[in-house]
Parts: sequence; structure tokens; C-alpha cells
Amino acid sequence: MKRYRQNGVMNKETEHLVLEHLRRIRDVLDVMQSDIQDLKTRMTAVEENVGQLFVMAAAANKRMDRIDERLGRIEKRLDLVEA
Repeated sequence: MKRYRQNGVMNKETEHLVLEHLRRIRDVLDVMQSDIQDLKTRMTAVEENVGQLFVMAAAANKRMDRIDERLGRIEKRLDLVEA
């Protein structure tokens, strides 16, 4: 402990080492913050695409329901089904 502190104060070498580690930590945090922002943007795009898929599926179901109704009416007109 004596080589790190002299009279309760860090020596210059130890202080420089600590500051260098803090700078590296800050650099890593900056990169992580940028990556997180990128992930948020990409996640928003994914959520928008999933929403569009639900809308498309609902539209397809609506079309199939109309086709089913029309087919039922055609079958009745042609007496292909029992009333």
C-alpha cells in the first residue's frame, strides 16, 4: 500500500493509471450508448413491420370472409348445397 500512497495522497503514476482506466471505461460506455441507440432504432422498425403484418393478415381474413360469403350464395343459386 505504501507504493501507491504517500502521506495519504496517490502518487502521479498511480493517478495517471487510474485516469487512463477511467478514460477507457468512458470510451467503452460511449460505444455501448451508440450501440443501444442503434438497437432502439432497429427495434422500432421491427415493431412497425410486425404491426403492418397484422394489418395485412386482417385484410386477408376480411377478403377470405367475403369470398366465403360469395361462394355460399353461388352454391345456393346452383342448388349445390342443401338448404
